[in-house]
Amino acid sequence: MGKNKTPISCADTYQTIGEYWDNHDLTEVWDQTKQAEFDVKIQSVRRYYPLNSDLSNKIAIIAQKKGVSTETLLNLWVQEKINQINLA
Repeated sequence: MGKNKTPISCADTYQTIGEYWDNHDLTEVWDQTKQAEFDVKIQSVRRYYPLNSDLSNKIAIIAQKKGVSTETLLNLWVQEKINQINLA
C-alpha cells in the first residue's frame, strides 16, 4: 500500500484499515462516501462428470451430514486429492 493513506481511516496498511473498521461503522462516515460504478466479469465454468448413482447418493448423504452442498464437498475432496498428488 506504500505511503498512500485511505481517506476515511487515514490508515496506510491493510492491517490498520482492518483495525479501523473493526471499531467503526460505515454510518459514522456515510457523508464522506460517494457512489461508485464498476463492471464485474465473473467467469465460471461448470463441467459435468457422470457418477454411479450409488456413489452419488452416498456423496449427498455425507454432504448433508457435513452441512455443505454436494458441489462444495466434491470440490473440497478433489482439491485435497490434487494437493496430495502435487506434493508426492
